[in-house]
Amino acid sequence: MKKLVPDPPLSLPGQFRTPEHDIDTQRIRLALAAHSAETSILNNLKDTVPMSVGHQSMFSVRPGINAEEALVHVSLLLDCAVQVSDEITERASGVERGLIWSMIHSVEMARAVVDSLLDANRPVPPR
Repeated sequence: MKKLVPDPPLSLPGQFRTPEHDIDTQRIRLALAAHSAETSILNNLKDTVPMSVGHQSMFSVRPGINAEEALVHVSLLLDCAVQVSDEITERASGVERGLIWSMIHSVEMARAVVDSLLDANRPVPPR
């Protein structure tokens, strides 16, 4: 019997892997293993500081935008984030891949909430 649909191309192990990512992942693992619970790596990070952007901000949300229009825009932004993250995940390895996947999952859930709000707010056509 002849197959109508060809087999998908074989993906080689590590085809999308970058050696630099693997080296960095190994460094992170070694650093985490070397630190005890008392001396966290997070203690070395600087605190973020809020800054006032004023009225001349490059990006601002206009006052008076209705909720539906804002939610549509948020949904589009979340869709873009999912698409970019999917592309990045294919090339990531180790710890990065898990972190990106987790981010994709969170963004998809946020988009589902936004889309659900939009669907609930749209009028149902009469029958």
